[in-house]
Amino acid sequence: MFKTFINAFKVKDIRNKLLFTLLMLVIVRLGCQIASPGINQEFVKQMMESLFGTDGNGGLGILGAFTGGSFERMSIFALNITPYITSSIIMQLMTIAIPKLEEMQNEGEDGRKKIASITRYVTVALALIESGAMAIGFGSQGLLTEYNALNVITVIAAMTAGSAFLMWAGERITEKGVGNGISIVLIINIISSFPQDAKTLFEQFVKKEGSVAVGVLNAVIIIAVVLVLIVMVIFLSDGTRKIPLQYAKKIQGNKMMGGNTSSIPIKINTAGVIPVIFASSILQFPIIISNMAGFNGSAKAETGFWGWGYIWGEALKFMNARYWFNKNDMIYTIGIIVYVVLVIFFAYFYTSITFNPVEIATNLKKAGGFVPGIRPGKPTSDYLNTVLNYVIFIGAVGLTIIAVYPYIFSGLFGASVSFGGTSIIIVVGVIIETVKQVESQMLVRNYKGFLND
Repeated sequence: MFKTFINAFKVKDIRNKLLFTLLMLVIVRLGCQIASPGINQEFVKQMMESLFGTDGNGGLGILGAFTGGSFERMSIFALNITPYITSSIIMQLMTIAIPKLEEMQNEGEDGRKKIASITRYVTVALALIESGAMAIGFGSQGLLTEYNALNVITVIAAMTAGSAFLMWAGERITEKGVGNGISIVLIINIISSFPQDAKTLFEQFVKKEGSVAVGVLNAVIIIAVVLVLIVMVIFLSDGTRKIPLQYAKKIQGNKMMGGNTSSIPIKINTAGVIPVIFASSILQFPIIISNMAGFNGSAKAETGFWGWGYIWGEALKFMNARYWFNKNDMIYTIGIIVYVVLVIFFAYFYTSITFNPVEIATNLKKAGGFVPGIRPGKPTSDYLNTVLNYVIFIGAVGLTIIAVYPYIFSGLFGASVSFGGTSIIIVVGVIIETVKQVESQMLVRNYKGFLND
């Protein structure tokens, strides 16, 4: 991988693209450090401790990883690219549900441009709603230095503009840089927390140990665990189940056409990290809404507006990852069962709306293709559906293991880190795709150079 980038820097066009990408990422990280105007930083610190604790266990989860620490600081990039990610997911789902959008998608490049334009508008709308909810919901509790209309509008404008700028930066990276811009911005946010996490783990498990041998052993175990996770992610990302295809021979004019073989590759992790994002978001949503409403989820809250404060406070603990696998209160670990069920459910749900066995079987029949040993039409769609269900289950189980195991180490051993299995899945996947794109650009250039010689 490193050799690929070293060779890429020797090529002027690719070097310019890499440098442009690097420049945009520097700007993104600088923006993450600039606080939004009118924000009370002391309240932000207290709010984060109230929401997610002071030990970092569970942390901000996906929200903290995706925003690269900007949400904790309430910077101008506090929302980061999360509105764009949400907007993209919504549009992808709506394309399946709304025939008009499906027609646009099938129109080719023009249709995709229209959908991309709609996605941008939805992103801005979501950013306005989210920033408005924070400015109004938390503003009256002390988030703003002065809770008035001007400060509320200023914060909403700053955060919305920040999210829109990051969307623009991502698109410029895609156009003039290397890789998918949004994905590149996302992984730089995730990677930004790695040095601090490494320092925390070192101080917690290596430096503080009384014996040097024990500290070294802990360091070896930590490195081994991370490497095993990365290997699992690589297998999960690249693993595919190929269904063989055969095309019937037919005569066109005086030539025999067809008769070739092909395959349908079905990725083991067909839904990517979408199931984990959905599951985590659903569990975190009640926690955030409760805090915005002035209820901190304390088990002692038995009176007040909520009435059933004690019961609701306990329920929130089951949904909060920082309470899972806590040796002192293992009862709250039951909440991870809901998390696992949600991950598996969304793995099946998301795949079912993006992979249509009936449509594939119909298209194969029209093209004269068939799966060896399986009759065309409904038998083929049934076969594809059966294989898909097995593949989804294997992928969902693998995804669940990768997503859950950081919570186990965090709860049992108090490993205070901000990244999790989801973050590593995204980072490894994006790096692999980016390296492949750089290699393909170098290969195309070599072909062009060979043809010009």
